[in-house]
Amino acid sequence: MKTVSLKLPDDLDSRLERAARGRGSSKSALVRKALIRFLPADGSPGGPSFLDRAGRLVGCVDGPADLSSNPRHLRGYGE
Repeated sequence: MKTVSLKLPDDLDSRLERAARGRGSSKSALVRKALIRFLPADGSPGGPSFLDRAGRLVGCVDGPADLSSNPRHLRGYGE
């Protein structure tokens, strides 16, 4: 097993210490578990996509259907 050193702000280290103590675990074991959950085993980007997270919002607002492609709607944008 490799050893990795990292620097944590005092408040984060305190939170980690409390969480590890509350679980009857070491800080190292808790960080390993968190990394396993955060980093996918196959190396692909983890977690849901933005569309997965915000998909329920698609189509919830009325407006012009061609807002992003019609130059008339973009007049003056960025000026």
